Amino acid sequence: MAKKTVPSVRDALRVRPGSGLHLGPRDTPVGPATKAEAADLLAATGERLAVLQEALYAESRRSVLLVLQGMDTSGKGGTVSHVCGLVNPQGLRVTSFKAPTRQELRHDFLWRVRKQVPPPGYIGVFDRSHYEDVLIARVQELVPREVWDARYFAINEFEAELAEAGTTVVKVFLHISPEEQRERLIARLENPAKQWKYDPADLVARSRWTEYEEAYRAALERCGTAAAPWYIVPADRKWYRNWAVANVLLETLEELAPTPPEPTYDVAAELARITYADPWG
Repeated sequence: MAKKTVPSVRDALRVRPGSGLHLGPRDTPVGPATKAEAADLLAATGERLAVLQEALYAESRRSVLLVLQGMDTSGKGGTVSHVCGLVNPQGLRVTSFKAPTRQELRHDFLWRVRKQVPPPGYIGVFDRSHYEDVLIARVQELVPREVWDARYFAINEFEAELAEAGTTVVKVFLHISPEEQRERLIARLENPAKQWKYDPADLVARSRWTEYEEAYRAALERCGTAAAPWYIVPADRKWYRNWAVANVLLETLEELAPTPPEPTYDVAAELARITYADPWG
């Protein structure tokens, strides 16, 4: 009997032309089926991630940009903590994009984003990103339709430029259900230690859930390219979300296969010096 082929995490979660929101918020298409199993697997993933991230940092030729998008409470911050916390923060750069400042509004929408692209050797993380300019700008009608509609093409060109320059773009849509969001918003309000995370404006966006869902669908369809694919990560279960994002990142780094540079010194000679000539030996 032929051996069953197990799909990679990226293959299972990748958005393909015409697939749209092909996964639901509670789906587990590949990987662990329980929270306990996910915890064990995440620990092993973290060990491998740390090794590859160190190699990427030492190599210092290429970079990775992890873009996290999702509705409020979908877990962008939690993903940064639980997934990106698995690697050495020395080689990590996290940027959280808020509403643009007056200075930023005087420039093209990608101006502030270009300034935060990770340099060679780093993993960059965008907690929200340039996609806000075809999401909130579209739904809240902050700019005319012809303006936000032209931005899809600009985004594709920008991401192609990043890929050409050596930055691998990994885009993750954290897919949460309105029912789960409701529970998380209530939990924030009922916990004094978490009330700072609640924003009354969250309910404004929630009231236009269907419109945001359509805006996300358009972004995934129009800006999912070979150079910068989108991945849908079911986010109702936090443990699955963390495992899935970590493994998308791991598979990306494994494909890059970063290698530390060869030493520019004579290793044997240096070993002899510290072994036989070190006055403190």
